[in-house]
Amino acid sequence: MRAWMVGLGVATALMASPAAAASFDCARARAPDEIAICGDRALNDQDVRVALLLDISRHFVAMGRRGVIDDEQVAWLRGRHACGANRQCLTAAYAHRIERLQAVIGEVESHGPF
Repeated sequence: MRAWMVGLGVATALMASPAAAASFDCARARAPDEIAICGDRALNDQDVRVALLLDISRHFVAMGRRGVIDDEQVAWLRGRHACGANRQCLTAAYAHRIERLQAVIGEVESHGPF
């Protein structure tokens, strides 16, 4: 399953256009965190990875768990926004969120019919 997720991530990254490479439209970025993400390839890639992992995790968990994931995402976005344009803070925020979403997927893998 992990190979499938990596393949999907690569395909998603290759299909994304430069103006919309992040999980949001960079042409409409106004907040300092969004502008920083759009201007930094590594942050942009992490943003795409979070969006992909979020989508995967939402599809694999039971419906009741989706609300928890969505609430966590909203809280995480508030924290990311609080980083402003601080790339070090943004990098740490993305690393933490990626770790958390991978843990959710790992839990499903260990208990699911995969």
